[in-house]
Amino acid sequence: MSDLGSDEMEDEQHPYIGEYEGGRNENDERHGFGKATLANQDTYEGMYEKGKRNGQGTYRFRNGARYIGEYAQNQKHGQGTFIYPDGSKYEGNWVKDQRCGFGKYTYVNADTYEGEWQDHLRHGQGTYTYAQTGTKYVGRWVRGKREGHGELIHANHKYVGVFKEDKPLGKGKYVFDIGCEQHGEYIHIEQEKEDKAADDEEASPNVTPKWNAGQVTAIHLQTEEEERAEEESQGEQQSEEQQGETQGEQQSEQPSEQQQEPTTESKEEKPAEEQQEAQNEEKEAEPEQTQEEEKTEETTQEQADED
Repeated sequence: MSDLGSDEMEDEQHPYIGEYEGGRNENDERHGFGKATLANQDTYEGMYEKGKRNGQGTYRFRNGARYIGEYAQNQKHGQGTFIYPDGSKYEGNWVKDQRCGFGKYTYVNADTYEGEWQDHLRHGQGTYTYAQTGTKYVGRWVRGKREGHGELIHANHKYVGVFKEDKPLGKGKYVFDIGCEQHGEYIHIEQEKEDKAADDEEASPNVTPKWNAGQVTAIHLQTEEEERAEEESQGEQQSEEQQGETQGEQQSEQPSEQQQEPTTESKEEKPAEEQQEAQNEEKEAEPEQTQEEEKTEETTQEQADED
C-alpha cells in the first residue's frame, strides 16, 4: 500500500479510497463507461460491468507502466498491450491476467520474441530475434527455454538441430549459403562453478555445449516423405510435452505483472571455418541484461476498485 499523507485523507478517521466518475446501474454498481482513481493513485478509464472492469479500457500504474486492452471480470483478458516501466512492451493475447496465446514482446535492448505464450512464459512455437546481429532462433520453447527442434539462423549460415534446456544437444548440422553443410553432434561438457560455496555439495555444474564436427556434404534437400516424417516426429514430441505438463500453481485474484528478460544468444561451438566470425558475433550479441530466467520483480498490482 502507498503511504498516505494528511492531504490524502477524507478526514482524520477515514482513509482516502479513491474517486469514480461515470455510469452506474440500478444497483448503484459501476456500469458502462467510467473513470477511476484508485487509493494507490493508479487510474483506470474504460468500460465497467456490474462493478468490475469489463471490456475495453486503459489502466495506468503510478510507476509509469500501462495496459491498453480488453478486460473480463477485472482481469486482463483478450487482446491488449502492456508497456512496462523500462520501455519493454508486450502486444498480444491475455488469459486471466497472464500472457497466453500468441503475442509479441519487444525487450528493452530491442530484441523481440513473436510466438506462443503460456503462463507469462515463452511456450510453444516462436521466433526470437537478436537486434544487434539479426540472428534468429526459430523453433520450440518450453517454459521460457528453447526445447526441441529449432534453427539458429545467422547471416550466412544456420544451425539445425535439437535443443535441450536452452542449449543445442545431440545430432545436428550447419548449413552454409555457399552450398554445403557440416554434420556433427553437440555434447554437453560439465564444468564446476568456481564460486561454489563450501557447504553447497549439490550445486549444479555449468554445462557448455561442444560441437563434434563430422562429414561435410552438399546441401541435402528433403523429400516429401522425409518432410512428412519430420512433421510427424515433431507432432509426437509436442503431444508428449503437453501430456507431461503439470498444472501451474493457482493464480491469486490479481496476479502481478512480470517483466521479461531478453535471452542471450547460444554459446554453442561453431564449425572451424566460422570460429572467428562467431567470436565477433557473440560479443555484439550480448544484450544489456544477460539473466535468462524470468525476473520475479513485480510492477504495482492492480488494486480492486470497488466502492
